[in-house]
Amino acid sequence: MQENYRRLKWACYTSNISMSIVGNLSPLLFLTFREMYGISYSLLGLLVLINFFTQLMIDLVFSFFSHKFNIPLVVKLIPIITVAGLGIYALAPVLFSQNVYLGLVIGTVIFSVASGLGEVLISPVIAAIPAKDPDREMSKLHSVYAWGVVAVVLFATVFLLLFKQSSWQYLTLALMSVPLVSAFLYAGAKIPQMQTPERASGALRFLKNRGVWLCMIAIFLGGAAECTMAQWASGYLEQAIGIPKVWGDIFGVALFAAALGLGRTLYSKIGKYASRVLLMGAIGATVCYLLAAISPFAILALAGCVCTGFCVSMLWPGSLIVASDRYPNGGVLIYALMAAGGDLGASVGPQLVGVITDFAMLNPTVIAMAQTLGATPEQLGMKLGMLIGMLFPLFAIPVYAHFWHGDRKKRDAEIETKIV
Repeated sequence: MQENYRRLKWACYTSNISMSIVGNLSPLLFLTFREMYGISYSLLGLLVLINFFTQLMIDLVFSFFSHKFNIPLVVKLIPIITVAGLGIYALAPVLFSQNVYLGLVIGTVIFSVASGLGEVLISPVIAAIPAKDPDREMSKLHSVYAWGVVAVVLFATVFLLLFKQSSWQYLTLALMSVPLVSAFLYAGAKIPQMQTPERASGALRFLKNRGVWLCMIAIFLGGAAECTMAQWASGYLEQAIGIPKVWGDIFGVALFAAALGLGRTLYSKIGKYASRVLLMGAIGATVCYLLAAISPFAILALAGCVCTGFCVSMLWPGSLIVASDRYPNGGVLIYALMAAGGDLGASVGPQLVGVITDFAMLNPTVIAMAQTLGATPEQLGMKLGMLIGMLFPLFAIPVYAHFWHGDRKKRDAEIETKIV
């Protein structure tokens, strides 16, 4: 049984690496698509929005109808759907030669369905496996995602450097090997049973709890704070700061993801008091976003982007930990609702940066201001977008402070009870 669970854990880990591919492939290719196919920043940002909006729809379906699904079967189908989506994405210029963007959208929708299923189901699968410290196991799972991003970015950067930007299709096909490994691992693993509501009305009753909504707001803001920087770090460093793409990818996206993985790995080893970590992370992320946006020095802007990764590292998994601790009988439902909140934040944040950048590039006031500052409208627009991104961790501070205050009161009460 333990050996079977070990295989299942590795299947879950590789599924999370597949999710890191799905979540970061398009941003890594933003400028490639813009140069090769003339796709605007708004449409590029829309790919990210489609990704997370599709995941959001999957989250909502499982929030209300998880009892209708064969959960073990759906889990095992996740990597197969991922392979299908990546295949269509890679072949978009061949299958949709007159409208490559349409092919990219279709591929994105398909692999985003798989990613949405993974977000809803992989965490409760790990939670259902017996463990001494479930919170740390959850952090370890999410740290695998972050380290997966590092591997994907480094592999993609070296691949495109050696074989040129025009070979992006072969890069995508090569990355399909990861979900294929997941499919093989799941084929021989037993999926434990997970609790689901007996009918949709159970989910509706759950949604009447204001505490559940607060947890969803927390992960919405955390997801937006994490994904805005994750999706735009490379393009921001290249266009707004003037760092070459290869170094923007390596020192921006890869180091951001490494900092993300470091934070989650540290929590999986020595972490406790998730609500306090959330509060400290939100404060740090606010400062880092501000540094990245307004610093006149490239090295400081780069440091701001990278350090944001460490600060936001626990905002998503930490919100999951807080929610699962507060609602231990939530089962798949609480994870589906939290995934919906996180995906909504991950959709809104990056898209907002793209919209702000495109708007600023055409705004006479911004154009005049850019000329005064000796910058291009595109550079100033991306800096304004980064300032908007700062609002997400800023608004998260009072929410996480509320969690920390409640947890501290609970611990104080437990200590007093033990003394008595």
